[in-house]
Amino acid sequence: MNITMPTLPYAVNALEPVISEQTINFHYGKHLQNYVNTLNTLVQGTEFEGKSVEDIVKTAPDGPIFNNAGQTLNHALYFLQLKAPVQGNEPTGKIAEALVRDFGSFENFKKEFAQAGATLFGSGWAWLSQDKDGKLVITKDSNAGNPLRQGNTPLLGSDVWEHAYYLDFQNRRVDHLAALWDIIDWNVVESRMK
Repeated sequence: MNITMPTLPYAVNALEPVISEQTINFHYGKHLQNYVNTLNTLVQGTEFEGKSVEDIVKTAPDGPIFNNAGQTLNHALYFLQLKAPVQGNEPTGKIAEALVRDFGSFENFKKEFAQAGATLFGSGWAWLSQDKDGKLVITKDSNAGNPLRQGNTPLLGSDVWEHAYYLDFQNRRVDHLAALWDIIDWNVVESRMK
């Protein structure tokens, strides 16, 4: 099984002004493509050859294979959860109910999630995940970390590596995190729930 690039469900300029076409071309077209290419090379002739990227993330020891598998999976989840900007974009249905149940309100969830992304030192990811009991939790992982490593199901990921936002927001990570709410496809996030 060859690990492949996810197909974007939108045009490369569809996320503007939150994420520019230039950022998509570099972040998706170059960064993610490099992770996919490198992972496919690294797994050849190993116990991970032919496994899904999720299985590799769950079982690979820390090192180059895990790093490239984690970044491949993280970026696929990230890019596929986005859509064209909508002002006042809020979840409905099952995901909205779960957010209120586990965080008190959507606004409180947004505040806690943004705090996780803003306070992660260096590079990595802020995650909304579902634990084995169905509870929603917010975590943050350095570098290629993914909630699968803790037995959780990733639902929503925010990339806080500078390459995700630097062309559009320079060093203003907090502003980037605040703008992301307009482009989250909550139907995709809900579809990842168990």
